[in-house]
Amino acid sequence: MTQLFSFDPAHPLLFTQFYFWAFFALVFALFSLCHSKPLLRNGYLFAVSLFFYYKTSGVFLALLVFVIVYNFLAAKWLNRLRPERARSVLTGVSVFVDLGILAYFKYAYFITDFVNRLLGLSLEVHDVLGQWLNLLCGASVFRVDAIILPVGISFFTFQAVSYIVDVKRRKIQPVENFLDFGFYLSFFPQLVAGPIVRASEFISQLHKPYSLSRRWFGIAVFWILNGLCKKLILSDYLAVNFCDRVFENPLLYSGFENLSALFCYSLQVYADFSGYTDIATGVAMLMGFWLPKNFDSPYKALNTQQFWRRWHMSLSRWLRDYLYIPLGGNRNASAGTYIIIIAVAVIGSFLSGSWWVAVAVFALAALIGLWAWKRPQDRKLITTNINSMNTMLLGGLWHGASWNFMIWGGLNGIGMIIYKLWTARTLGQKVLIVSFFTLLVGAFALWTPAPVWNLFFVWLLIIWVGTAVKAVMPGPDRASVRWLSNAWDIFQTFVFITFTRLFFRSGSNLDPAQANEQAWNTAKNMVNQIGSAWDLSLVPRMAWEHRAVLLLFVLGMIVHWLPERFKRRYRVVFARLPLPVMALLVVLTVFLCYQFITADLQSFIYFQF
Repeated sequence: MTQLFSFDPAHPLLFTQFYFWAFFALVFALFSLCHSKPLLRNGYLFAVSLFFYYKTSGVFLALLVFVIVYNFLAAKWLNRLRPERARSVLTGVSVFVDLGILAYFKYAYFITDFVNRLLGLSLEVHDVLGQWLNLLCGASVFRVDAIILPVGISFFTFQAVSYIVDVKRRKIQPVENFLDFGFYLSFFPQLVAGPIVRASEFISQLHKPYSLSRRWFGIAVFWILNGLCKKLILSDYLAVNFCDRVFENPLLYSGFENLSALFCYSLQVYADFSGYTDIATGVAMLMGFWLPKNFDSPYKALNTQQFWRRWHMSLSRWLRDYLYIPLGGNRNASAGTYIIIIAVAVIGSFLSGSWWVAVAVFALAALIGLWAWKRPQDRKLITTNINSMNTMLLGGLWHGASWNFMIWGGLNGIGMIIYKLWTARTLGQKVLIVSFFTLLVGAFALWTPAPVWNLFFVWLLIIWVGTAVKAVMPGPDRASVRWLSNAWDIFQTFVFITFTRLFFRSGSNLDPAQANEQAWNTAKNMVNQIGSAWDLSLVPRMAWEHRAVLLLFVLGMIVHWLPERFKRRYRVVFARLPLPVMALLVVLTVFLCYQFITADLQSFIYFQF
C-alpha cells in the first residue's frame, strides 16, 4: 500500500501505465461527486494535481508549491499597485524569480562551467535545494552533488510568467481564490509536458458549470485512444527498435540506416509529443475543461514559418507574445535585440570552444547594421529577421544549454528568414540562385571532398530539379499543378525540418555535464555516415531487415497526411457509436497498443524539457 502513495524515481507516473488509468478512474469517480460545486471541484483537482506531480517528481513538489504561492501573491500585489513604474519593477522581479528558478535547475552546469573557464576557477555544481531539505530532515536524505531537472519545470514556469505579465498588461484580473489559481497552474493532464495554457484561456473555465455531452464524451475517448496509439505504436516502437540504437552509435550503421533513423525520429518525436497532448486533451475534456490546440498536422506545412505555426503551437505563441513582440517584432529593434546578439555570440563561443564564433557573429551583425544604415527602406525587413532569429535561438536554448540545441534553433531561424527572402524573388531569380549555390557546393564537394558537402550537394540538386520543373510547369490556376506544387513544398519542408532534428536529437537524453561534446560527436558521425558513399547494392537487404520499422514509418506518415476533413469525419463517427461498440473498440485498441510494448514503458520525450 505504501508503494501506491510513495514516489519511485525509476517508475514515474505516466499516461501509458495501467496505474495511471486506475488512478484516473478513482479521481473521476470522486470528481463525479463534486463536479457541480466549482470551488470544491477546483480544490479537489488541485489536490489531485499535487499528488500526481509528487508521483512524477517526488520532492520537487515543494518547488511547484512555491511557484504557485509566490505568483499568486505577486499578482495580487501587482494588481493593487497604481504607479506604472512600480508595476514594472514588481513584474520584472517576479519574472526574474520564475526564470531564475528555471535557470538554476536547467542551466546550472552551463553557468558553472562558463564561470570556471572565464575566471579560471574550479567551482562544482551543488544542489542548494537538496541541502536545505537535508537540514529540515536532520539527515542526508537528498543528494547535493548533482542538480536534477524537475519534470515539467519549463512548462509551469512559462505559464507563471505569462500570468504575471498579462496581469501587468491588464489583460486579465488576478485570480482571487488560492485554490483556483493553484488548480490553474498545476492541472495534472498538461502539467508536465504542456500545452502551455494561458490564464486568459483557462481561468474563464474555472467556474463554468460542468458539461459533457454524449458526443463530447466520445470525442474525449477518441483523443485518449489516438494519443495512446501515437505513443505506444508509433513513437515507442520506432525508438526502441531503431532510432535509439542508431543514435547511440551511428558509426555501427550504414548511411541508409542513419538517414532512415533520422526520418523515423521526425515521426517519433511528433507522435510522442502530440500523443501526450491528445491524451491530456481527452482527459481534460472528460472533466469539462478544454486545453488549447498544440499541434495542427505540422508535417503538412508548406514552409518553415508555417511549420512553427503548426508545431508546439502554445510555445510558439508564447515566444511570439512574450519575446518576439517585446523585442520589437516586425516594427523595430530594441535594446533587448542587441543584448541577445551579444549574449548569443558569447554563449555560442563558449559552447563551441572557439572565440571565432563571437568574431563571426559580431562581423555579421556589423554588416547587417551597415546594410540597414545604407538602405533605410530595408530596415524593417532586417530588424524583423533579426528578432525572428533571436527568438529561434533562445527557443533552442530553452530546450537545453547545448551547442546542438543552439544550432537547431539557428537553423530553424535561418529557414524562416530564407523563406521570407525566397518568396520575394521571381521564379527566374529562384532558378538562378539555386543553380549558383548548387554549382558552388558541387565545386566544394569535388575539390575539397567531405561528407557534409556531398550531403548539401545532393539536397541542393533535388531543390534545383524541383525549382526548374516549377519554372516550366503551367500556371498555378490548374488544380493538378497546384497539388503537385504543394506536395513538393511539403516534401522540402519536411526534409529540412528532419535534418535540423539531427542536432535536436543528438542533444537530448544526455547528462548536462557531458551533453555538449557527446551531442556534437553524434551529429558529426551521423552526417559523415549519411554523406559518405553508399553501397547501393546493400540498400534493398537493409530495407528488408528493417521492414517493420520502415513500413510503420510509411503508414504513420500516410495517416498524418490524410486530409483534415477526413480525420474530422472519422472522429465524429467514433463519437456517435453506441456505447457498447465504443467500449469494445476501446478494449481492442488498448490490446493492440500493448502488443507493441517490447521493453519498459518509455517516458515522454518532452518530460526532459
